[in-house]
Amino acid sequence: MSSDAQAQPKSQTPFSNVPVEIIVSVGRARPSIRELLDLGENSILALDRTVDAPVELFIGDRLVGRGQLEETEEGAAASLAVRITEIVEPEVGHG
Repeated sequence: MSSDAQAQPKSQTPFSNVPVEIIVSVGRARPSIRELLDLGENSILALDRTVDAPVELFIGDRLVGRGQLEETEEGAAASLAVRITEIVEPEVGHG
């Protein structure tokens, strides 16, 4: 690899503008089939985490980080955001 390629900032690679979908997992539920069939509009499905528990960030099925949900005010409406609190290092030897 040439020194020019090594000196090139990561933000300037051909992959820089490729969008990546990050899935934020706030919890899991394990209802029985009967409970699932009984769900309807306005039903409450309890999750295995508390409101203030960390959320998990996934790219595909790979855990890449954890964070805390926050509310942001962009314009007139508030929206959800995630403050990243931990980056999960990839396991060596897994591709």
